[in-house]
Amino acid sequence: MAKLRVGVVSPERELWTGEADMVIAKTVDGEIGIMPEHAPVLGVLVEGGVLRVKRDGDADLVAAVHGGFISVANNDVSILAETAELGSEVDVARAKDALQRAQASIEADQEDADARHQARRAAARLRAAGEEV
Repeated sequence: MAKLRVGVVSPERELWTGEADMVIAKTVDGEIGIMPEHAPVLGVLVEGGVLRVKRDGDADLVAAVHGGFISVANNDVSILAETAELGSEVDVARAKDALQRAQASIEADQEDADARHQARRAAARLRAAGEEV
């Protein structure tokens, strides 16, 4: 069976490259699942989304992805994220603290767009690390 060639990069670094059976990402148009032989597509990734790369026989690769693009063509999948962090690298205690601070700011000021942004990022980091949010 055909495989996908996947690359996940951010401006800071290349997070992961390898073969996969499926990629699931959240775009501004909704969640998208990519399998081998998928039609070409270019999508805009949401702020605070979770990327899942399914690999036969291996654990899923999970990452918190904050903005950017997904490009698919000829079984090549490129995730070009504004910022991204592998779930295995997330400092859970720090992400929980960031989420609590952001939620407190939102409670104090419902119009605080920066706090909402920080809350989305912290929640995505926790979901990528396998935590309930």
